[in-house]
Amino acid sequence: MSHLTLFLAAAGLLAVMPGPGLFYVAARTIAGGRRDGLLSIGGTAVGGMIHVTTGALGVSALLMASSEAFAILKIAGAIYLVWLGIRTFRAAGDGRSETLPPNRRAFRDGVAVEAFNPKTAAFFLAFIPQFIEPSHSVALQFVLLGSLSVILNSLADVAVALAASRARNSYLRRPGLVRWFHRISGSVLFGLGVSLLVARRN
Repeated sequence: MSHLTLFLAAAGLLAVMPGPGLFYVAARTIAGGRRDGLLSIGGTAVGGMIHVTTGALGVSALLMASSEAFAILKIAGAIYLVWLGIRTFRAAGDGRSETLPPNRRAFRDGVAVEAFNPKTAAFFLAFIPQFIEPSHSVALQFVLLGSLSVILNSLADVAVALAASRARNSYLRRPGLVRWFHRISGSVLFGLGVSLLVARRN
């Protein structure tokens, strides 16, 4: 219980710290609305659980040990984010992006963005083992702690999505701001892709 309490405190603190995940959710919400933001959160949660599962099975450790595998996953994730940024940026061209139907690809995009991010795998491998008791099932503890971390991250993302949604509703009443906010969202996604592309394997 002492390990669990310490883990929840640390994971909760990390969840609310500004990072790529929060910026990604905010950008998607501003660009597509609250539904897009929530669907993206569901997708990133599934992507996070993929890393938790592969970490418990030891696959992530093998991935981090291979510079080639790390580079392939990193490049794939970076290209996807850059493409999302360009698509969002271009969608603002007509200034009427808010009239489009909810983006059904938001969930799929969230899964892909998180699953193709090797930095998430590296985080779980570096963070979770510090709270594992070796005398019990390591794999089971890894899954349980990883799941709690994903849940805490998702709760923080939901708060960000709701706040971004309120901001979006206010700027939609001012048509002159629509194009700029969509361009900012696209630029944020593009920047996240570039930051992932230059990430190094420690």
